[in-house]
Amino acid sequence: MIRVAIADDQPLLRATLTMLVGTAADLVAVGEAGTGAQAVELAARTRPDVVLMDVRMPDMDGLEATRHILSDPSWAGARVVILTTFDLDEYVYAALRAGASGFLLKDIPPADLLAAIRVVASGEALLAPTVTRRLISEFTRRAAADALSARELTAVTGREREVLTLVARGLTNPQIAAHLRLSISTVKTHVRSLLSKLDVHDRAQLVIIAYESGLVSAAKA
Repeated sequence: MIRVAIADDQPLLRATLTMLVGTAADLVAVGEAGTGAQAVELAARTRPDVVLMDVRMPDMDGLEATRHILSDPSWAGARVVILTTFDLDEYVYAALRAGASGFLLKDIPPADLLAAIRVVASGEALLAPTVTRRLISEFTRRAAADALSARELTAVTGREREVLTLVARGLTNPQIAAHLRLSISTVKTHVRSLLSKLDVHDRAQLVIIAYESGLVSAAKA
């Protein structure tokens, strides 16, 4: 059973999302929060697998709440998905850098939202790859002046670089396997190795590293 916490400052949307999650046999809503501070408290109390996090909330915004949740080692395994009305929102890029596993636009079809929660809980793929890639490209350029130091990829093999590049371009494991003429199990092994070597927990963070290290640029994507 996948445990889902819902954080949004709009009561109607929170209630709607809670009802939607309740329609899936493999998902359960463990609580609602109307502010970022409440979201942090809710995550501490309920230990959800996935937090659906609004960006703009009172007291503490979704970005800061995401940082609090994902920086606490006792919550290891929790995933945060940013919910936003905007397809280009500076807070979303910052949230991905803070450790969020992806983001969704609030007009996503209900069935796609449920599927997205399952994808994030499994850690297998980055959500909305085409939109996310465009967003990351845009704000990597804007944030260049104060971006984190470029990550060294010296421990990454040539084949792993190829896989990392394709992950950053939004390809799934089967697509990467077809592109590189590898088995899917081999691709999964490379992805696991990248996660371990680069000390990150999911594909969203691999995309951030690919851009910030210069391995992938907006022009190449």
